[in-house]
Amino acid sequence: MQTKIIYFVHGTTYDNASDKCSGWKQVELNELGKEQAKNLGNVTKELKFDVMFTSDLIRAIDSADIAWPEYEKLQDKRLRECNYGDYDGEDKKLVVYEEHINKPFPNGESLKDVENRISDFINYIKKEYPGKTIAIVAHRAPQLAIEVLTKGITLEQALEKDWRKTKSWQPGWEYIIE
Repeated sequence: MQTKIIYFVHGTTYDNASDKCSGWKQVELNELGKEQAKNLGNVTKELKFDVMFTSDLIRAIDSADIAWPEYEKLQDKRLRECNYGDYDGEDKKLVVYEEHINKPFPNGESLKDVENRISDFINYIKKEYPGKTIAIVAHRAPQLAIEVLTKGITLEQALEKDWRKTKSWQPGWEYIIE
């Protein structure tokens, strides 16, 4: 039975606006991020979800709360951004995903580590929510992992096609898991 995931990314944070990478650091949405979340809710108001998950980081939680206040949100730590370790909160130029596919960030994780925890999450929702429509509000690395796990591509390919590089943002990405 197919389960549909509709994936959304959080709005702009104070770190984003300052060219810093947040990783596991708790950082709030700035005013632009709050407006983005409100607009996302408006353009997706016709969508219906059976369940909504967010990472347990405040930027994802707040984005979901602003966009879809009517839904209960289930926080799941597996949906966190990649742990950049020593680079959390530092200049975003230090975070080069292509260099950390298999090699963890100093005192952090690799993209493969994120893929493993997202694989565990997907197995969980396949078991607990078969045939349902699942909304997820989270971050870049988990989305890349979902791309890999649902499309049968490599992390290198996912990085190459990443909407952040191609400038092809959209109000939600659809993935089917079976």
